[in-house]
Amino acid sequence: MTVSVMIVDDHPIWRDGVARDLAEHGFDVKATAPDADAAVRIARAVRPDVVLMDINLGNTSGVDATRAITGELPDTRVLVLSASGEHNDVLQAVKAGASGYLVKSASVAELVDAVRRTSEGDPVFTAGLAGMVLGEYRRMADAPTAGEPPPRLTERETEVLRLVAKGLTAKQIADRLVISHRTVENHVQSTLRKLQLHNRVELARYAIEHGLDRDT
Repeated sequence: MTVSVMIVDDHPIWRDGVARDLAEHGFDVKATAPDADAAVRIARAVRPDVVLMDINLGNTSGVDATRAITGELPDTRVLVLSASGEHNDVLQAVKAGASGYLVKSASVAELVDAVRRTSEGDPVFTAGLAGMVLGEYRRMADAPTAGEPPPRLTERETEVLRLVAKGLTAKQIADRLVISHRTVENHVQSTLRKLQLHNRVELARYAIEHGLDRDT
């Protein structure tokens, strides 16, 4: 199926160029938006599969728009496309619900691949940024927190969760476990529901906080 996309950026030339590149590669560009308020309003109307979101939108923040969109539209994923690769910008975007983070120096081929993988549910990060995010989650996990026991997962769900925490894509997990891509997706969705999480980034964070990224 064709992946629908919305592009949010306050620079018209850049915004139109990205829209043109994605359309030429078969994506359905539903809409564009110049700021956070417009992004949220238009996303509600067109409900795209993926929102390509800039962080610095003049006087508004793409982080706020990301939080609103992912909160209201659970079937829409946000992929940040920003000139900034700063530690705080990346972490704030992920905490707001972004499924991935790409810097604007990425090639068209990298962008096309990132949007497609995001639509399939994979967390996508520019090289080096994923390690930063996972490292932060590991640091946060060093301080144990008290709370209710986690929901019971099946052995297979736990196995898939462990591989998600190690940064494997759905395809890599399927190959590793010798199961279909669809079966992996079913396990991921089931685990998300049980843990009341929204996306694979949150799932990876949960797994790391519970030590599932470490070899046993």
